[in-house]
Amino acid sequence: MKSDCIRTTICQERKKDPIEMLHSGQLVKVCAPMVRYSKLAFRTLVRKYSCDLCYTPMIVAADFVRSIKARDSEFTTNQGDCPLIVQFAANDARLLSDAARIVCPYANGIDINCGCPQRWAMAEGYGACLINKPELVRDMVKQVRNQVENPRFSVSIKIRIHDDLTRTVDLCRKAEATGVSWITVHGRTAEERHQPVHYEAIKIIKENMSIPVIANGDIRNLKEAKNVWHITGTDGVMVARGLLANPAMFAGYEETPLKCIWDWVDIALELGTPYMCFHQHLMYMMEKITSRQEKRVFNALSSTSAVLDYLTDHYGI
Repeated sequence: MKSDCIRTTICQERKKDPIEMLHSGQLVKVCAPMVRYSKLAFRTLVRKYSCDLCYTPMIVAADFVRSIKARDSEFTTNQGDCPLIVQFAANDARLLSDAARIVCPYANGIDINCGCPQRWAMAEGYGACLINKPELVRDMVKQVRNQVENPRFSVSIKIRIHDDLTRTVDLCRKAEATGVSWITVHGRTAEERHQPVHYEAIKIIKENMSIPVIANGDIRNLKEAKNVWHITGTDGVMVARGLLANPAMFAGYEETPLKCIWDWVDIALELGTPYMCFHQHLMYMMEKITSRQEKRVFNALSSTSAVLDYLTDHYGI
């Protein structure tokens, strides 16, 4: 948690309230939590292109609370970085509430990751295994509600679905009764990876909820986002890989415009983004606009100056 950025960010009146946005009846466009990728620089970029709400990458709450080093490396923000949701991996109500209290002055809310299907997360009791532990989810939500004094601070959950959808609906109802602000539903089970997303399941969950629901899964452009929004009747859509490939997709661009690439270079250099991250984002953004030979050359570049020279030579940037 970088103090030089944080000091200017304490803001009791966070500019836009995501709960109000999700009750507006308008499509709320959300950048998903993405490990390594949805950091401050990328959030700054997608906000320039019509993204309404951003999540941090998933942060392990226990490490965040116990280690200053973890806080410095995992959470950086600034005054323009809002509305912002900090996503935590947690399996302990006290540690989660401690983490929430730390980030409360700098964010609009926290989200509990109940959807990550990776083996390491499940083995630690994080992520998608929590959809089978509704009592633990309830305890974590209640503890955060009790410990964070700001009534506008949101507490949300991001889940996957069960094979038996009645169990998912039951989980969501219990979460709603506990005081969850909204629920994001990735329309696959914990075992599914590349199978089609079950949008009908998201629709059924939404029909059983009074609180907002955000749909997530395989949305690659603005047309698809609007289609999923209409099909599911949800209050917003969350996008991960689609935004990596085209950070301007919410503004209606079918592929990454050159101006967006230029904006990324400016933002990343200004915020001191590490080279690996800077380069990797460009590889994702340029996937559709480069030939196989160009990809080979660009992906092999090993310095910021080499990247800038390449972009100048090939695109006049």
